[in-house]
Amino acid sequence: MRVFRWPVLTLVAGMISGCSDSPTSPTAKEIDALPRALTSAEQEISSAGNAFSFSLFRQINEAQRDTNVFISPLSASMALGMTMNGAAGATYDAMRGTLGFGSAAQQDINSGYKGLIALLRGLDAATDFRIANSIWYRNGFPFEQLFLSESEDYFDAEVAGLDFGNPASLTTINDWVDRSTNGKIDKIIEEIDPRDVMFLINAIYFKGNWHQRFDRAATRNAPFHAADGSSRSVPLMHQQTTLRYLETPEFQAVDLLYGNTAFAMTVLLPRTGMDVNGLVASMSETKWSEWTERFQEIEAELFLPKFKLEYERTMNDDLKALGMGIAFGGGADFTRMSPRGRELFISYVKQKTYVDVYEEGTEAAAVTVVGIGIVSAPIIPTMRVDRPFVFAIRERFSGTILFIGKIVELPAS
Repeated sequence: MRVFRWPVLTLVAGMISGCSDSPTSPTAKEIDALPRALTSAEQEISSAGNAFSFSLFRQINEAQRDTNVFISPLSASMALGMTMNGAAGATYDAMRGTLGFGSAAQQDINSGYKGLIALLRGLDAATDFRIANSIWYRNGFPFEQLFLSESEDYFDAEVAGLDFGNPASLTTINDWVDRSTNGKIDKIIEEIDPRDVMFLINAIYFKGNWHQRFDRAATRNAPFHAADGSSRSVPLMHQQTTLRYLETPEFQAVDLLYGNTAFAMTVLLPRTGMDVNGLVASMSETKWSEWTERFQEIEAELFLPKFKLEYERTMNDDLKALGMGIAFGGGADFTRMSPRGRELFISYVKQKTYVDVYEEGTEAAAVTVVGIGIVSAPIIPTMRVDRPFVFAIRERFSGTILFIGKIVELPAS
């Protein structure tokens, strides 16, 4: 019998699904394969997505070695994928490379995104899985109709123009975020800057029960040993059953299934004395594929923390480090997005995530927003005539001045 200890725990991936009132779901039909073979475009998206996942995870973790990290690479990829459709030239190449697509054709990339969205939405009937995309643009600013149409077609995006000067527009966008995450993330935009002309947003929501849920009566408080050497009492869930298990010289791992087993949470626990940051730094698409293929079903005893986490990060520096810095500067080229595309740039990429891991299952959500700004936004001047001034009354076409004067003090009315 294998026994898990808990010196350090890192949540590496969470896909959630299902609903069941019993520890197992004997009447549910387990899913052991995709309903159809992936197309070459979908395989490209999947492979690129995993490569991007670990590149982004490693980059962010390097910047936050002493804090919790919980990101959705899929959400980031979707939002940036929509944005990439508006990029051209070196900007497009940099974004395509950062997202892991190499030299893949745009049509193949778009078809891959579309197929992946449809596949994930309908994969597991026991899964409450939602993925939504939207584009909100400033009314009056010119955007290419082809760009907007492709976003609707390939990303199933809701596209709408708004009066960005009206405070109600901020409420409209954040209400969409709130609905799309089932209330777990209530807003993603704090304010609309006069230079903002577009927001491209992806939202993901998962909820479901474990295929083999934990017994609440077995949850006990016990020390969790943090990376800084401190300890704190936390609720540890417990089960001893047949689990998908793997161990290597570097870590122990368990694959916890949800719902009808299409989705799983994979937990990697470094060996005692080994650094969790070292494990993260070693992760790659190749290693991940190798590890996930090596799980075997054995009897094991598992202690897993019950926890809830909210996380937020602006990813500008991370994405610049991964190679798409040109998209954030004055030299960006978004001419496939707008005829004024050489004036546009990515002002920020921000993601918020939420996860709740408990005895019955897991609930998680993510939102990623890509803000598009204009390099030299028209500044709306304000003239407040509340001090001495000069004024004239004139006939415009001949230039004749009829009256002219100066006011230094306003007479009582």
